[in-house]
Amino acid sequence: MTFTVKLIISLLISAVISYLIGGLNSAIISVKLLEGEDIRKHGSGNAGLTNTLRCFGKAPAICTLIGDLGKGVVAVLLSKLVLSLLVPSLEFTAFIGYFAGIFCIFGHVFPIYYGFKGGKGALVASSILLVVDPICFCIIIPFFILVIIITKYVSVGSMTAAAVYPFLTFALQYFAYGWGLRNSLVDSVLVMVTGAIIIYMHKENIKRLKEGTENKFSVKSKSKKS
Repeated sequence: MTFTVKLIISLLISAVISYLIGGLNSAIISVKLLEGEDIRKHGSGNAGLTNTLRCFGKAPAICTLIGDLGKGVVAVLLSKLVLSLLVPSLEFTAFIGYFAGIFCIFGHVFPIYYGFKGGKGALVASSILLVVDPICFCIIIPFFILVIIITKYVSVGSMTAAAVYPFLTFALQYFAYGWGLRNSLVDSVLVMVTGAIIIYMHKENIKRLKEGTENKFSVKSKSKKS
């Protein structure tokens, strides 16, 4: 096989693996195993960390946190392995990490296992960022937390971080890392796709923010029937 064919095959395999891993929803699995409930039938109905914490407390939330962080890391590392096996002459770059990340997040928000209804993808995106660009992670996460502290809304923190993410990626890669304009633009476009997915998945939150009915962040959990 030619180099191009091997590269295309490796990307296709990475896309499928990442999607299937991303589709394993940690919130749904954790709440089902620990509480015998379906997180999608409680609170906001979102199968994510915030709703899990609000409705079922810290134990399922911690399991969700670990699971969502872990699957992003696994998706990137497996994609790296596939690329190294099929195209050993090509060094691992941020590109394959961001590429795998898009499909992992896509699997998370549109999981084949759960009728294509999943979470919003912000936590998975952060785990991918941790593996691909730790420096960017160390900047964007404190920014995310700061926005939550100021606004009291996790959704606003997630969407703001998602919007800033591509610009920060380009600035770091082009000006700080010196990766060149082409590589920096390609990676930034992939990151922009990730950010767009996350913001799109917060459309209901945007609606509630406009109506003034969005839940503010609190470390206190609510009852299962809230």
